[in-house]
Amino acid sequence: MEKNDNKTEQMRRMAGAVLGPLCAVVLWMMPIAGISEQAHHLLAVMSLVAIWWITEPVAIPVTSLMGPTLCVVLGIVPLKDAYEQFANPMIFLFMGGFLLAKGMMVNGLDKRIAYGIMSMKWVGDSPKRIFLAIGLACILCSGWVSNTATAAMMFPVALGLLEAIREMMASNGKTIDLSDYKYATGLMLMTAYACSIGGVMTPIGTPPNIIMIGFVDQLAPDAPKVSFFQWMVWGTLAMVVYFVLAYVVLWRMFPSDVKHIEGAREYIRQTVDSLGTWTRAQKNTIFAFSVAVLLWVAPSVLSMVYGTGSEVMKFYDSHFPEAIAAMVGGLLLFFLPVDLKKGEMTLSWKDGMEGIEWGTLLLFGGGLAMGAMMYTTGLSAWIGNGIKEALGGNPSEWLFVGVFCVVALVMSELTSHTASTNLIGPIAIGAALSLGFSPIPVAVGIALSSSLGFMLPVSTPPNAIVYASGYIPITKMIKSGAVIDFVGILLVTIPVVMLVVKYVMGVL
Repeated sequence: MEKNDNKTEQMRRMAGAVLGPLCAVVLWMMPIAGISEQAHHLLAVMSLVAIWWITEPVAIPVTSLMGPTLCVVLGIVPLKDAYEQFANPMIFLFMGGFLLAKGMMVNGLDKRIAYGIMSMKWVGDSPKRIFLAIGLACILCSGWVSNTATAAMMFPVALGLLEAIREMMASNGKTIDLSDYKYATGLMLMTAYACSIGGVMTPIGTPPNIIMIGFVDQLAPDAPKVSFFQWMVWGTLAMVVYFVLAYVVLWRMFPSDVKHIEGAREYIRQTVDSLGTWTRAQKNTIFAFSVAVLLWVAPSVLSMVYGTGSEVMKFYDSHFPEAIAAMVGGLLLFFLPVDLKKGEMTLSWKDGMEGIEWGTLLLFGGGLAMGAMMYTTGLSAWIGNGIKEALGGNPSEWLFVGVFCVVALVMSELTSHTASTNLIGPIAIGAALSLGFSPIPVAVGIALSSSLGFMLPVSTPPNAIVYASGYIPITKMIKSGAVIDFVGILLVTIPVVMLVVKYVMGVL
């Protein structure tokens, strides 16, 4: 199976390596009416970037750097216009979030939170409640820490609980094969799915969220600004409903055949005891994290007290925008001491730099750069008009948002959700502006939909991590993932986007 997967991946990359440049050359040479020369040539480069983002003949961040570079070499835009988006404030919002997440991981705060949930009295040794607790721990951690890191942390927890079940069964004279055990499949899938679901809660929870906020700020400057708190309002609602949906579907498909897991309490208690008392580093980390959250939420409170146009709000917005709030929290970790005599701080420079996902930041910057060029050259407007005509000239906003939500979902199943968001984000916003719609609902819809890649191991890193356990038949992942994906799109994503988001942003 693994050999076949590797062969398929190799063929996909080879095909992309050839098809990308070929498509770019054909589009460059082909006459296209109704489009400027700059936009025409950018379309050719964009086709190469899009194909290579999807097929990955080279690393995705490399392709993200290649796009702006080619645009300068080919004379499409000047150097400054090509690279200025790599200094976009949204990148520093993400960077601060990465530092906070790394501080939580290095100092064991994420494990303390996760095991704290698992050790609550209401969980006990009930398989159903353990199933729920695993999911809750995953969604709460992944709202602030990388989905991949959360999955890697919770994966051994789930494995340990399954081993407790196997030993309990063996002591009762019943041998089970965990690779063919329904509850094992369900617990593994819950671990993966909950990690992805939790990412929708905050702007920094997963890359598509911050990418789409960046595109709205950049391509639709007249649209209302999406604040951290506003995102959390609909993000938390969507997360809760997605989670309930995933829990119901997975428990019905993969129920436990026992009422109690003997040894589960002891396993969790021993793990919690091994964490010891709260360390100075953990206390410092929770303080830095709290400072960042307070700075993120403060604008919403101040606007209610003083009004959005007050001098207080103007001062706060100019001195503590969300990117600065993130950097203040992240940088505090380098200054809060653990042991002054040894010069030991809460986060070392080495750990901090390793905690920043530079590839994601480069991909984010490259996507913003290509999006900005699509906007300034008129390419996004041209594509938007084409989509408008394809949808009948005057489609309803529900249909428009629904189409892009489904496209984002399908693409995220087949390639990196970060790359697919970079690809379709500028197109969707350009089309929304062309149709006279607010760009915010479709932007949020794309971000939420991109987190629903549940059908394949390659869709998200959490899927790949738990699939490696050997306890998940691929057909079971496809079946359960398809149900949650499309029910989530129809009953959660589109209603949340079209009702809650528009109400919160005051555009209803």
